[in-house]
Amino acid sequence: MTVAATAGRVAVVVSRYNELVTQRLLAGARSRLSERGVEESAVDVVWVPGAFELPLAAATAAATGRYRAIVALGCVIRGETAHFEYVAGEAARGLQTVALTYLIPIGFGVLTTETFDQAVDRAGGDAGNKGYEAADAALRMVDALGAIQGAAPRD
Repeated sequence: MTVAATAGRVAVVVSRYNELVTQRLLAGARSRLSERGVEESAVDVVWVPGAFELPLAAATAAATGRYRAIVALGCVIRGETAHFEYVAGEAARGLQTVALTYLIPIGFGVLTTETFDQAVDRAGGDAGNKGYEAADAALRMVDALGAIQGAAPRD
């Protein structure tokens, strides 16, 4: 890990919908950030109503210029209607748009599962903790982008 990943602040935007799951994702993200040397005082957690609202919160955080990375955490469980596809797809698209617009790493920790049990399994159960993995991905991208920006030009 380079110093770049631990320098500056990290925003974690978290969906309140399916909060039992997203609290576990947040615990995983906090754990990984701490392991990678990010001080707790450098982590700002912002709760939003649902996964659909994550991109707006991420864009607002990115626009401040205060953050080195953003971690987005949510949980969308398939139901009996097409609502799942719209929410999950728009959350993913919106977060990707924010990352590309502001050139800021966003760790994507939005679960899209068939059942609640699958979600719990991915939030600290047998399948690991996707919040942990999203935080790790965000910091690795900080390092990767720093390497690209600091690379000497090629002839």
